[in-house]
Amino acid sequence: MVVLYALRMVVWFAYFFGYMIVHLPVLRRGEKALAAGDAAAVRAIVEPHVPHWCGTLLKLGGVKVTVTGRENIPAGRACVFVANHRSYFDIPVMLTALDGPHGLLAKQEIDRIPLVRRWMRLLGCVFVVRDDVHASMRALNAATDTVKTGQSFTIFPEGTRYKGEEGGMGEFKGGAFRVATKAGAPVVPVAISGTRAIFEDRHYIITPGPVTVRILPPVETAGLTREQQKALPGAVQALIAGALTE
Repeated sequence: MVVLYALRMVVWFAYFFGYMIVHLPVLRRGEKALAAGDAAAVRAIVEPHVPHWCGTLLKLGGVKVTVTGRENIPAGRACVFVANHRSYFDIPVMLTALDGPHGLLAKQEIDRIPLVRRWMRLLGCVFVVRDDVHASMRALNAATDTVKTGQSFTIFPEGTRYKGEEGGMGEFKGGAFRVATKAGAPVVPVAISGTRAIFEDRHYIITPGPVTVRILPPVETAGLTREQQKALPGAVQALIAGALTE
């Protein structure tokens, strides 16, 4: 069994970097389109390649993802997807479970991974420096600008992976919700369960298992009073907590 898990890890990481190396010409073409401001050409590259890459990574890991509630995603509108955060595997899960791959608010450390950072920039991800208030504000403003252009965005409002028992969460911070309210976009809560058991709970050895993603009805943010905006993080966290315990 140990040998099987070790072989799985080798194959997984070989594909992780191998896909990006093989498709380096595609990446360069996308970067040229991004520099030229050709958003349609960028999306034409991102939309098939990112979900295919992430979906294969999940399959190689033996991860079976069950998604419900895609019908709750507002059609034709940019929104801010807000999800609980349990594992590194939440990222490929969110890039395959929604109506398409969307930019994420990611920690600065990921920006140091070769090739990954280039694909993430192509995707429209924004990198944030933890414990730097000014840098965080710049990142949130960049995310807001992205949503204002009509592109949906994904944020894990806990700011880090929750290491407690399944069904629990850390405090939802207000930044994700300020992105939505400033852009006048709906917040779409997403409840993820099972990802930590795939990786972190197994001493960072990829272990096959089920993951469940529940996409909840959108919460409108346009026209909210200041008090309602202040209460929004707690209200959305309660919705996700309810979905995790059902």
